[in-house]
Amino acid sequence: MTIAPAAGLGLKPQHYAEAISDPAAGAWFEVHPENYMCDGGPRHAALAAVRDRHPLSLHGVGLSLAGDEPPDEAHLARLRTLIARYEPFLVSEHLAWSRRGGSYHPDLLPFPRTQAALTRIARNIDRTQEALGRRILIETPSLYLALEGHAYCETDFLIALCRRTGCGLLLDVNNVHVSATNLGYAAEAYLDAIPANLIGEIHLAGHAPDPALGANLLIDTHGAPVSDIVWRLYHRLIARTGPRPTLIERDDNIPAYADLVAERDAAARILAHPREAALVPA
Repeated sequence: MTIAPAAGLGLKPQHYAEAISDPAAGAWFEVHPENYMCDGGPRHAALAAVRDRHPLSLHGVGLSLAGDEPPDEAHLARLRTLIARYEPFLVSEHLAWSRRGGSYHPDLLPFPRTQAALTRIARNIDRTQEALGRRILIETPSLYLALEGHAYCETDFLIALCRRTGCGLLLDVNNVHVSATNLGYAAEAYLDAIPANLIGEIHLAGHAPDPALGANLLIDTHGAPVSDIVWRLYHRLIARTGPRPTLIERDDNIPAYADLVAERDAAARILAHPREAALVPA
């Protein structure tokens, strides 16, 4: 399935009914597949009802593609079953690791960007795409400290990964801003370095200052509205690349559905008129 570049929402259980009845043209929804890796139940019934009306995207958190072990075959099989069931127009996963030696960590952990890491991750992406029978998107990470041992800057690593495997990028603008602030580089330069043809989806989310260190350390909370600076970075990006499917991502402090729709509508206006500066939310 393909859809025109439009704005979507992360789907939360408290909003199932409103999502099912959402009349917006082009509306779409994204879920974490790990929340639906079961045979049935009320969540599947609700997701099927949403899918009857709107396109879906699957955004994984559990494949541990940057780990030093291949993707779990049972996990891939469950993901393949979900893809066959719901026919998502996009499937994505994080550029991080969370599993080693049978132990799972409830986080998306960083890694040194070495030649060995590039080879390993490319192999894991190839295995994933072969198992799923389709191209996937890899999400840009949010980072909190500078690791030693990098052989690539992040943008060069991402480009090399895409060219080696044929995968695309899920460009999270909030993650770019968070990492740029924490590590001391320009978010604009990072975004400018990503070739437009590699970007298959964009995420917009909120962040918060660290309780102890304040604005010197930003935390990717997904628990607040999209910030003004992230809106400006997004608008600047879309003016260069043209429209891309864009998701409003909210995983904590979930507001009323109408509040999320207002952010979705703001993204939709930018997608429709990327060169009109007045469209950036105040």
